[in-house]
Amino acid sequence: MYKGSCLCGTVKFSIKKSIKDIIYCHCSLCRKAQGSAFATNANVAKDDFNFISGEDNLSHYPASKTQTKSFCKTCGSPIMSRDTAAPDNIRIRLGTIESDISEAPEAHVFVASKANWERISDNLPQYDEYQD
Repeated sequence: MYKGSCLCGTVKFSIKKSIKDIIYCHCSLCRKAQGSAFATNANVAKDDFNFISGEDNLSHYPASKTQTKSFCKTCGSPIMSRDTAAPDNIRIRLGTIESDISEAPEAHVFVASKANWERISDNLPQYDEYQD
């Protein structure tokens, strides 16, 4: 099981089972939401995700017609996103997880729109767009 929280600790959650599809996303939306060169995201099954506290302290932003991003209202930490195109998954921001993670990142996506000052220096696959 994994546990995580926002920066201020108001929003706390647990994940019962494995984390899947860990990627480094370099799209402009993730860069802006994260305030960095990329976001590290992963899928978790909706049924394996549970709020321990602070769910009512989330603010929701409709990032597209199908995707909603959720942030802590107090500290602004990006917590997760949901997409109506994948209703059984929650896309979690890996930086919010406090437990050691046994799964590993699989790829870099949206590298065609990565920050021009970012240099990818690992050997993971790189894709111009999102790969399922």
